[in-house]
Amino acid sequence: MILRAYNAAMKTTLLGGRTPRNFLRDYWQKKPLLVRGALPGFQGLLARNDLIDLACRDDAQSRLVVRQKGEWQVEHGPFVARDFSHLSKKTWTLLVQDVNHFLPAARDLLRRFNFIPYARLDDLMVSYAPKGGGVGPHFDSYDVFLLQGMGRRLWQISAQHDRSLIADAPLRILRNFRPKQEWVLEPGDMLYLPPGYAHNGVAEDDCMTYSIGFRAPSYQELATQFLVYLQDHIKIDGIYRDPDIALQPHPAHISLAMLRQTSSALGKIKWNNTDIEHFIGTYLTEPKPHVFFTQPSPPLTQKRFMQQVKKNGLRLDLKSCMLCRGKSIFLNGDAHPVSVTACRSLEKLADQQELAAGEPIDAEAMALLHQWYLYGYINMVS
Repeated sequence: MILRAYNAAMKTTLLGGRTPRNFLRDYWQKKPLLVRGALPGFQGLLARNDLIDLACRDDAQSRLVVRQKGEWQVEHGPFVARDFSHLSKKTWTLLVQDVNHFLPAARDLLRRFNFIPYARLDDLMVSYAPKGGGVGPHFDSYDVFLLQGMGRRLWQISAQHDRSLIADAPLRILRNFRPKQEWVLEPGDMLYLPPGYAHNGVAEDDCMTYSIGFRAPSYQELATQFLVYLQDHIKIDGIYRDPDIALQPHPAHISLAMLRQTSSALGKIKWNNTDIEHFIGTYLTEPKPHVFFTQPSPPLTQKRFMQQVKKNGLRLDLKSCMLCRGKSIFLNGDAHPVSVTACRSLEKLADQQELAAGEPIDAEAMALLHQWYLYGYINMVS
C-alpha cells in the first residue's frame, strides 16, 4: 500500500510523466530515455567559478581534460586558480566528483532519484566546458542520468558493439564511434543511459552537466574485497603438521601430502548469509580514501546532545553513507547490530538522511547517534 502510494506520487516531470515502477520496468539497464524539461527551471547548483573553487580543494577529486591539435591531455587536481587562466583558446572540460559531499543542494538533488536504492548510488559529478569542450566518445560500465544545467550540450549515442579504443590516449576514447541518435539538451533536460551505451557530449556554448552516477562493482572486485573482509573474520584452528613425512628424492618438490593438507585446511573456510550481509554493508558504505570527517569542537555531552536533537533534529553529514539490512545498520564502513526498536529510528535516518525535531528515539539509538556525532558522521541542525 505504501509503495503504491509512493509510486503514484512520484509520477512527475523527472521521468517524463512515468512512474518509477514503469521506468524501472521499461528503461533501467535496458534502453536510453530522453526527458525534456525533467526539472523545469533548473539552471544548476553552482556557477563556473564555484566549480573551479571546488577543484582547488585538497578534499575534492577533479580532472581537467584538454584537447589541443587532436591530442588529449588529462591533469588531476587539486588545482590552483591560475591553472585555468591560459585555457580560453583551448577545448577543455573540468570535472569534479562527489559534489554532493560539499553542497546540501546537491544531496537534495540526489534524493530525487531515491527510486534507485542508495546501495547503488555513487555520486553527483559536475562538469563545465566552454563551446566545443568534451571528453570524447566513450562508454561507461554504470547507469547515469545526465542532467543539463546552464547552457546547451549536444549528446550523440550509439548501441555499437565496437569497443576498440584510441591507442595511447590518457582516456578511454572510442576509436570508431558511430552515433545513431543525437539531441541538444537545454537547461532542465535529462538523458538516461544504461551501462555500455557509447556516448559523446560536446558543449554548444558555455555549459554545465550534472551526472548522477551509480555503482556497478565488477564481480572480481567484490570477490577480492570479500576475501579481504574474510581475513579479519575467520578463525581456523590448528597448524601444519607432518609427523609421518616421507623421504623424497627431490627436496625442492612440493609433496602431494602438503597439497592435500593445505586443501583440507582451506576447505574449513566457511561463510553464511550474515557474513555476506555484513560484508556488502561495510563495503558499500566505506568512505573513499580522500574523505575525512570533521569532529565537533567542543563536543556536546550526551545529555546536551539529546536535548538539542529533540529540539532541532539532526542530519547525516554530507560525506556519510548509511545503509541498513535487517537489524544491522551500516555507516561509513562499520556494522552496528541493534535492537528492533533502535532500528526503527535509525532506518528513518538512513532513508531520509535526517531526523526531524521531536522524532521519538530510544536510548540505544540515542547513544549510537551521540557516538556518530563525536566522529563527525552526523551534524546538529541549528
